[in-house]
Amino acid sequence: MLKQEIFTVDKNIQIAKDVFLLRMFGKTDAITAPGQFVNIALPGFYLRRPISVADTEDGVLTLIYKVVGRGTESMKGLQRGSELDILTGLGNGFDTSKSGNTPLLVGGGVGVPPLYYLAKQLIAQGKNPRAVFGFASSQDIFFVNEFEALDCPVSVTTVDGTAGTRGIVTDVLPSDYSFFYACGPLPMLKALKNATKTSGELSLEERMGCGFGACMGCSIETAKGPKRVCKDGPVFEKEDLLW
Repeated sequence: MLKQEIFTVDKNIQIAKDVFLLRMFGKTDAITAPGQFVNIALPGFYLRRPISVADTEDGVLTLIYKVVGRGTESMKGLQRGSELDILTGLGNGFDTSKSGNTPLLVGGGVGVPPLYYLAKQLIAQGKNPRAVFGFASSQDIFFVNEFEALDCPVSVTTVDGTAGTRGIVTDVLPSDYSFFYACGPLPMLKALKNATKTSGELSLEERMGCGFGACMGCSIETAKGPKRVCKDGPVFEKEDLLW
């Protein structure tokens, strides 16, 4: 259910290298599933910026973004009280009914945030999720403590070995889990598709134009034909991805 709303910035703080947490007040009723995203209009930029929802409660929206270009660089300057035009309720989100009792959450870098809201939902349903997160280095790590505070155990890998296990997420996958959910860079997701032994859902990162299915700029080929990542995804079933 797409809605256009005005949100007011409450705080905008750095939580890791080039990674910021943006907390805002506004109407969040259009966000109905973990894994959905919002599309933010930024002054001076033609295209909106899609950002996954890290958490939401009545009237409070939390996003986590990484500075990777001019648009996200401009977001660093957002001050408390700033107002933003945001499209909410975008994308399909994760399906928690498929999880089983011991789901595995796998995140890479800024693929971690949408898994936080997912973990909260799963735990509220009486499930017992655990997580595996991959980062480049210790200075890139964020939100591990927040997951553990939910009683969601976390295993961390870093490419350079400065924290956790040296390597990538597929190096530390547990031997038993009922289902998996994943979000992160495409190479990680492709490796997971081959390494996981259960069904799962993967959230894809893709460049978007409109964010709601009109421009067809984020189309991919799946086992069920062409799909739009912004409208039909960003979450897809493992078996539908042609990798």
